[in-house]
Order: sequence, then C-alpha cells, then structure tokens
Amino acid sequence: MAAPVTVYGPMLSPAVARVAACLLEKDVPFQIEPVDMSKGEHKSPSFLKLQPFGQVPAFKDHLTTVFESRAICRYICDQYADSGNQALFGKKEDGAVGRAAIEQWIESEGQSFNPPSLAIIFQLAFAPMMGRTTDLAVVEQNEAKLAKVLDVYDQRLGESQYFAGDDFSPGRPCALAQCRFPCEQNQQGWLDHREKESC
Repeated sequence: MAAPVTVYGPMLSPAVARVAACLLEKDVPFQIEPVDMSKGEHKSPSFLKLQPFGQVPAFKDHLTTVFESRAICRYICDQYADSGNQALFGKKEDGAVGRAAIEQWIESEGQSFNPPSLAIIFQLAFAPMMGRTTDLAVVEQNEAKLAKVLDVYDQRLGESQYFAGDDFSPGRPCALAQCRFPCEQNQQGWLDHREKESC
C-alpha cells in the first residue's frame, strides 16, 4: 500500500531532505517520487501543476498540495500535530511566544544560513557532477559569510540545547539538510581545511 504522503524531488536536494527530515521526526509515512531535474522533469506541465515555479520539492497528501520546503514543514507540523514529535513546532502551552521563538530561527536559517551554504554545496558537490569547474573564489566568499552565521549558532547553542530552547524544532532539520553534503563528500578536503583553520 502506498504511503498517503508523497514528496516530489530528488533526495540529493537539500530542500527535499529538509521535508523528509520533518516527516521522519513526525513519524508520518511517506514516499519519494523522484524528479529527474537533469531531464527537465521539474519544468514539465504535470510537475508545474504541483510546483508552479518548477523547483523541488512539492508535497501532496490526501488534503492538499504544498510547495516550498519550509512551508511544507509548517504544514506537516500543523496537519500531523498528534503524530511523532508533538512539540516539533512548539508546545501549545507556549503559545505565540513559543512559536515565535521557533519561527525566528527557521527564518534566520532561510535568510542567513541557506544562501552561503547552498553556494558552497553547489560549488563543491554539484558543479563537479555537472562537469563544471569549482569556483574557489565563490567558495571562499561564502565560507566567510557562513562563518559569521555559525558564530551566532555556536553562541546560541552554548545557551540552550537547540536553537529555540531545549526542545528539538524545525530549525534544526532545516539547517541539517545542508550539513550532510560536506560531511558525506568532504569535497576537495574542505572540512579538513576548516578543521585546520579552527585549531
């Protein structure tokens, strides 16, 4: 029997991985429907009905279709509130204050962490797969931007167990989606280089 939830896109995509992490945390069964972007499947008329901008992921359950990974994660946390980690988007008793504490970190991940980390991932992982030359100037420029964000993250995580307090929240899966690429591939010794710099 097919899972009632479908996520469209390649698992290689950090945005698809972000949604998958949220679904796993919520214990919601799902299936991945691969989208071959190299063949332009994300621009096909059938996919554009799910995601009008032709980007991944798209999400579909028995009620609706949603696009944009962070919007999908918010929907999952609301629609499947009684499944899995019920405090993933805050505890009901924490009200608007608790929700705002989580939202600010999701927003900062999208605005501050995501752009430089994706630029680095593209240059170190995807560019070589596409037969392109890695632009080390772009890596260096975005590494400097990312270092500033990580300094803020380090400070915050020195004050609490997770970004929004002592409970796991969507801010963590959002950022984790990007972290796996350098860890899995250690492209061009980038992590080794960063480790030496910080010693």
